Formats: sequence, structure tokens, C-alpha cells
Amino acid sequence: MNILLWVIAALLAAAFLFSGLFKLALPHEKYVAAQDWAEDAPSWAPHAIGALEVLGAIGVVLPAMANTAPLLVPIAATGLALVMIGAVAMHLRRGEIPALAPSGVLLILAAIVAGGRFGPYAF
Repeated sequence: MNILLWVIAALLAAAFLFSGLFKLALPHEKYVAAQDWAEDAPSWAPHAIGALEVLGAIGVVLPAMANTAPLLVPIAATGLALVMIGAVAMHLRRGEIPALAPSGVLLILAAIVAGGRFGPYAF
């Protein structure tokens, strides 16, 4: 199970790093053109979410790899799960049913890492 949690954490890190950097790299106008949800959000929201995603991506792997403050891993996974709860709620509110699948999968994976690392497979 420990190896599975590492694999899931690595997948989460890759997904959230890509997503977060995408949000941070694009100006608001270009991001709105690529993602409809940003149209209804304040201009700072995609950048703020992107920063949280990048920090979470780093937090689910780096503390354990460096063996420095490994308690940050489940905390970061919990933070990513909270971000995904917001994403799922926003997609439901907007009626974007196809967008629920990736958000829901990432939510479940983040919850698995958080539960495993806070619970029986803590560092």
C-alpha cells in the first residue's frame, strides 16, 4: 500500500503541477478563452487556484522525499482535496457534467493519499 500511495502522490503532483502552472502562466483573458468557468470568476481567482495547486503538488511529494516534515504530505493532500471539492461544486453549479470526471477523480485520489498518510501508512 505504501508504494501505491507513492504512485498516487506522484500522479497528483504531476496533474496539479501542470494544471497550476497553466493557470499561473496565462493572462486572465487567455485563460478565460481556454476555460469557460473563469469567465464568472474574479480575475485573480485562476492565479490563486494555480498557486494553491502548485504548492499542493510540491507538498504531496517533496517533504517525504527529503524526509523533512513528512507530516506536510497528508496536509497538502487534504488541501488539494479541498480545492477539488470547490471544483466539483463549481462544475455542478454551472451544469458542466463532463468536467466532473477529472475533478472527481483527483478529489478521490487526494483523499486516498490524505487518509493513507494520516492513517496507517503515515511516515
